[in-house]
This record gives sequence, C-alpha cells and structure tokens, in this order.
Amino acid sequence: MDIKLPQSECSGGAEAVLSLQPNSSISVAYHSLFGPHDDLMLLELDEKLLPEVLHQRVTLRGQPDEDAVLCTDTKTYAVKFVGTSNSVFLIPPSDNDTQVSNNKDDGTMKVASVFKIAPGCMELVEVAPKLDKLKWLLSQNPYSFRETSEMDISEERDKTNIGLYRWDDLVDRLQASDEELRSGLKSLSALEIEGYWRILDDEYINSILSMLSNDIILNDWSIDALNEDEVVNVLETDGFPRNIAKHCLQVYSSKVEEGVSGKCMWKLDERRVCVQLAREILKEGKMKVEIFMDKWIRKVPDGMHASFEMLEGEALIEKLGMETWLYSFSVSSLPSTPAERFSLLFKERAKWEWKDLQPYVRDLRVPGLSSEGLLLKYTRRTQPTMEAEPVFSAR
Repeated sequence: MDIKLPQSECSGGAEAVLSLQPNSSISVAYHSLFGPHDDLMLLELDEKLLPEVLHQRVTLRGQPDEDAVLCTDTKTYAVKFVGTSNSVFLIPPSDNDTQVSNNKDDGTMKVASVFKIAPGCMELVEVAPKLDKLKWLLSQNPYSFRETSEMDISEERDKTNIGLYRWDDLVDRLQASDEELRSGLKSLSALEIEGYWRILDDEYINSILSMLSNDIILNDWSIDALNEDEVVNVLETDGFPRNIAKHCLQVYSSKVEEGVSGKCMWKLDERRVCVQLAREILKEGKMKVEIFMDKWIRKVPDGMHASFEMLEGEALIEKLGMETWLYSFSVSSLPSTPAERFSLLFKERAKWEWKDLQPYVRDLRVPGLSSEGLLLKYTRRTQPTMEAEPVFSAR
C-alpha cells in the first residue's frame, strides 16, 4: 500500500481498500472531516460473538463508577483497551470512490480518505459475573413478618418500597448477563413478590419450616411424598401467603414423580432443611460441639438425621485444649472474587488442610482458569510426606 497523507478533499471510501489486489497500491489522503473523533472506538470480536453484536443481542452494563462490561444473554465480558504502535486508519464507506490522475504513471489511482487514526482497540475478555452486590441489594429489605402482620401501620407500609428492586433495577445495577443474574437469584432462594425480587428473612424461613414440621406430624404426611396442593393449602391456613408457602416447599424439597391424577409431589430435602436449622443455632455464637449437636438434633424434624458432614462450608471447628468448639463461617458470606476470597480465608486461618479449604473454594469460577490454576495462583502448598495431608498457606 502506498501510504501518503496529503490534505485533500478526496472522498474515496473503504471499498477502494477492500477491493485492493495483492502487490497493488493505493493513495491515502486525509478526509475533509478528519479528526480525533473520540466518540468512535474499534472493537475486536471473536467470530462467535459477531452474530450477537450484529443482531443487537448485547448490552453494556455498569454504574458510572465501575468499569463497563459487555453482556450477551449468557456471558459477561470485561472491556479492555489495548493500544497499538502501528497506525490504524479508519476509512468510511463511500458510494462513489474518487479517482485522481497520477501523472508519473500516466494512469488512474483510487484514493482512500482517512477519517480517523485509531490509537488502539477495545478487546473482550470473558469474566465471572459480579454478583456479590446482588446479595447486598436484596438484604436491604428482606421479606419478614412485619409485611404480613395485620397490625402493620400505614407508616411502616410506606417504608416497604425502600431497598426493593424490580428485574430492570437489578439489570441496571449488576454486571452480569441475564442468565447469570437468574442463576444468582436462584442461589439466594429469591422470589418475585408484587414485582420485586426478595429474599426471606431468616426468622420467617425458620418459622415456616417449623410450621411445616408440625403440619407433617399433625396430618401424618410422609416427608418423602408431600402433596404440593395439600401442603400449600395448610400453610396458607396457618397464615403464610400462598406464593411464599409454595416457594419454600420448592426450595427445601426435591420434586419427585407426579402422583396420581397429576398431583405434584415433593420430597423434603434432608440436607437443606438441616443446614438451615443449623444456621439458626450457630447465630448464638461459638459453642462446644456436644452442645451444638444436642440442640441441632432436637430441632430436626422426625425422620431426618443431622450429620456433621452437612456443615461443610457452613462452620469451622476449633480445638481449645481438650475441648472442640464450633462456630459459624459460611461460604455464602464470602466474596466471589478469588483474590478477595483467599485473602479472607487466610485472615481466618494462616494454614488450611485441604479437607477444610475445599468447601470454601470449590464454587469459585474464573473463565479460562482451572481450580488447580486458582490454587497455584493464590496459595502455597506444602506436604511433608506423600502420605501427609497437603496444607495451603497464602502465596
């Protein structure tokens, strides 16, 4: 390509460059509207993303104080600027390429008019969604007994819109694709109430589980075959809104095969119920394991069996002399960003055995980086002998 940059009124377009044959040349001139044009940026795309962009199935998300991310329906991409030392010319298309005479060659040559010289381009890098903010937003105003109480005064009702978020509000505030946001809401057991996405207050959850346990005994129901309509009707009679009663049944149960006459049947999930009841006890603070187990077993519904293995990622054990103590340390309270997660873990303990560490890191997801890669990046592994349990400390 014969690169020349005289000031010119030529309006040759990008077609002249696209049709350029090998070993041929073209003159390049400044467009009459040449300038910095800071509102124009180049974006480099992987071919698999091209249809998403061309069909306008992508959005840019992020608050003014955050770095922007680009989201498809299912994934999130960080937008990074990459500078280049080469000159990248932006040449706009034109309906009529201008041809000028070249006296030396006694021929004609097309001229491409440069509109802007780009200093670099934007690149997309797939990243994990930033969903830590979701729990904080929904925790501002969890659904509680106050909202279902008939004694709720009008002034209190006016306050219920504070800290409430509709779907569009969450999309606007969170750097995550729609599918990732839905997954985040599901992981928090959130539900939509009167158009707002809510989580239930712990006291409310514990109360409805306690009532369900009593109803199971009173109605002689099997915890392995709960009829959805029957359970929801009884809980509604007990004072719980129908949609919330149905939601809790689905969260703390697993669906089994349809019963006779198309009835929807559920099996109470032993682990989910037992862990929720354990969390309530752990709020009391650090206690001896024996005392905790005694309280826990007494709370668990008949037909269920609480086991210590259920507390992986929920609590930690501490040896104090001859005694063993237990205290709450839930993975759900930790940040999802690997650097922040490992920082907090090593503040809690300087050294971790793998059996203790694994429940607190297995949910970490970083596109392009395996679990082993995460450990190599953020931890230092020591193993005195081949038979010994590996120990991890901060790198």
